[in-house]
Order: sequence, then C-alpha cells, then structure tokens
Amino acid sequence: MSSSAEGKCHMSSASSHPSAGPDRRTVVAAVGAAGLAAALTACGSGDDSSDAGSADAGATATGAASDGGGTALAKAADIPEGGGKIFKDHGVVVTQPMAGTYKAFSAECTHQGCVVGSIAGGMIVCPCHGSEFSVADGSVKKGPATKGLAPARITVSGDDIRLA
Repeated sequence: MSSSAEGKCHMSSASSHPSAGPDRRTVVAAVGAAGLAAALTACGSGDDSSDAGSADAGATATGAASDGGGTALAKAADIPEGGGKIFKDHGVVVTQPMAGTYKAFSAECTHQGCVVGSIAGGMIVCPCHGSEFSVADGSVKKGPATKGLAPARITVSGDDIRLA
C-alpha cells in the first residue's frame, strides 16, 4: 500500500509544478524542423521538377547555364567518366556517368543519413551499412537503403562545375 501511496504522491507533485518552458519533445522537434529547413534551402530554392530534372539529370559542358553563379565545386576534368567525386563540405556528389554528362546528388545516404564515402564501379557507396547508388541517376542498386539519393542542382560552364 505504501508503494501506491508513493505513486500517487509522485504523480500529484509532478502535475502540480507547471513547466517553465517548452518540453524536451517540442525543443527537439523545433531544432529538427530548423535543420531540415536549412538543408532544403542549401540544396536549392526551386521545386520545379521539370526544370530541376533537366539541369540535375544531365548538365553538359555545352548545355548548362553560363552565368557563373553558385559555389565552385570542381573542374570538369576532375570528375572521372563513369565515376565521380564526393564534396563532403557541400553535402553533394558530382558524377559523370557518360562523357560530358554531369549529375549531382545529395551526399547523404537515405538509409540512416551517413555521408557516402566512395565511388567505385559506377556506384556511390555508403560506408555505414553498404548501400550502393547508381552514378547515372542516384537510384538504389544495393540496400539497405530503399530510396535513391536526392538530386542536387549544378551548372557546368566550360570546365567549371558549380552548385546552382
């Protein structure tokens, strides 16, 4: 009976003290939402999938925007044909699946958010659990990831590759 009385006492004392600020769940949700908003803003400001698809899916040295805007990532010659390069500081992977065709994807694995670690044999590989993604379109080729890498926007002007 004393354990029942203790439980009642504990419950009544906890409920009689109003919270001075937001609870932990609210703070964690707000921080998560702010982080997601920052990540989405960094990945691009537009959501026009037809425009993004053409720019992201196959920027070429002759067909991309030439305004020179955006953060410089690499020279086209730095991206090997059939492979790519991971830019961890910018959270992006740039690939060249075919000569003169450049693609970009988020460097964050869709399985548990690890940063992909290498590119080999036409695959972008996550070191955490072994997921593999196609350099051509970011699609999953080997799990445990079930969703492909998100496209990122780049422009290619001459030999310069930039985040759009």
